[in-house]
Amino acid sequence: MKFMVLVKADETTEGGAMPTEQELTEMGKFNEELVKAGVMLAGEGLLPSSKGARLRYSDQGTTVLDGPFTETKELIAGFWILEVSSRAEVIEWMKRAPFRDTTIEIRQVASEDDFGDAMTPELREREERMRRQVEERHGS
Repeated sequence: MKFMVLVKADETTEGGAMPTEQELTEMGKFNEELVKAGVMLAGEGLLPSSKGARLRYSDQGTTVLDGPFTETKELIAGFWILEVSSRAEVIEWMKRAPFRDTTIEIRQVASEDDFGDAMTPELREREERMRRQVEERHGS
């Protein structure tokens, strides 16, 4: 099972403050544990929303909104993608994360089976072909 762990932004991360050397060291150790256990597929920190954009789609077209965005509670400061055996396992891993005064959200990544009959054999093949192309270009 794949899970995305979303690290919520706050005033500090949105203000552009970068982690200290100590925080980077602690997070590096935690990430190393995840890698050694074979559960970490990806993980990155994100720059503040002032460096980002939102796209809003409607029948009238697409509108681009430049950051920063005011609703800090809706913003993400970083993420992991972990592959584990259960929701309980990802929760146990994340209890060990070296955070102080932070909120994270854990969401299971949808698999092809979650889409039922709408995911036809043809669509499954297309998805698999695209995954292979991504792996060939960027590695696994």
